[in-house]
Amino acid sequence: MNVLDLHRVAGEAKAANASRPATAIVHESADARLIVFRLGPGQSVPPHRNASTVTLTVVAGRGFASGDDGERPIGPGTAVVYAPNETHGMRAADEELVLLATIAPRPGDRQRAGGA
Repeated sequence: MNVLDLHRVAGEAKAANASRPATAIVHESADARLIVFRLGPGQSVPPHRNASTVTLTVVAGRGFASGDDGERPIGPGTAVVYAPNETHGMRAADEELVLLATIAPRPGDRQRAGGA
């Protein structure tokens, strides 16, 4: 068993520069990658696509998740699931937003296996 303290990991996460959200990989296996995102007020991750299923779970704070059908408010206890190749992004509201992104299968595996 591997118990992950997402609040601690989010607090220690680093950003490439001050204008970008902080991220940290908290778990990686052949099956999945789990990444914590800590977005400051107003920060965002622009819409993009991934060949895997992506699930965003709100750990703390409030913000917005965007997808092919627009933008929706999210808060603690919310999970958003994106199908493979579905456009997805996120934005913090006027407070810090901490998300756990679960990417399954782990990025790269689907392409190597010849899947979509």
